[in-house]
Amino acid sequence: MSLHFDLVDLRLLVRVAEANSLTRGAEASHLSLPAASTRIKNLEESVGTRLFWRNSQGVTLTPAGQAFVHHARLVLGQLQQLSGDLQAYTQGVKGHVRVYANTTALSEYLPPVLAAFLRSHPDVNIDLRERLSNDIIRAVTDGQTDIGIVAGSVRTENLETLPYRQDALVLVVPETHPLAQQSSVVFEDTLDLLHVGLHEASAIHAFLRQACERLSRTLQLRIQVSSFEVACRLIEEGVGVGVLPASAASRHARHMAIRIVPLSDAWSLRAMQICVRSFDTLPLFARDLVDLLTADAQVAQATAQA
Repeated sequence: MSLHFDLVDLRLLVRVAEANSLTRGAEASHLSLPAASTRIKNLEESVGTRLFWRNSQGVTLTPAGQAFVHHARLVLGQLQQLSGDLQAYTQGVKGHVRVYANTTALSEYLPPVLAAFLRSHPDVNIDLRERLSNDIIRAVTDGQTDIGIVAGSVRTENLETLPYRQDALVLVVPETHPLAQQSSVVFEDTLDLLHVGLHEASAIHAFLRQACERLSRTLQLRIQVSSFEVACRLIEEGVGVGVLPASAASRHARHMAIRIVPLSDAWSLRAMQICVRSFDTLPLFARDLVDLLTADAQVAQATAQA
């Protein structure tokens, strides 16, 4: 079989697959819709099979399309690595590193590290996205992202990992709440209470929804907000209770009338890991970011133990 495609084809197929939309994939590839359609049609004729199923909701990958997109991501990742490795010897080369992280890492730990990295790498951009840990593992495995930061007991057998941080999910209540003096509480025992939750797209919201599904219960959300600080302020005002990372809750508890009650559920204690497909094959600038992340975690651990 003689295949005829170029890098524009590879990027187009990946973007259409990620968007589940030919229109949005074409826009992301800076192509007109007719041009994108023609490229995909020619590619399907070249490989001798359909790569997408078209329907009223958009497009979905066929099995052949899934295989194609998987290898396209690998090829594009290798090209990204090549650009990164040459960056040390070439002026003006732009780098791009993709990072997927869970809610706590993204909100509590990453901002100062990423800011330091961007200052020291002015010609590198970062694509940062919030995802659930299991989704992050799949994204790293499939080549959708370069670096993942995950929490909890997730399976990482096919990836290379480094320890990162440790954190716990805790219950946050107003200081006058009946649970405020408890030494710990079971998550299920909080489900009769009104909760202040994070927005639907947050990884913590999805994580707690899954915990409720395992219990065949629902989370009674009084309000959903976009930040830990706003959640704590509303909890302080008595709107409800909330499940938040201990790191964020402790920071806001210093100047708010709230109390922290540990959750006794095993899943509430979470060790974070940095995961990649291969540290040796990361572009140089991506390896620099991993080094910064691990150094920051080591400083934080030493400070906590001091």
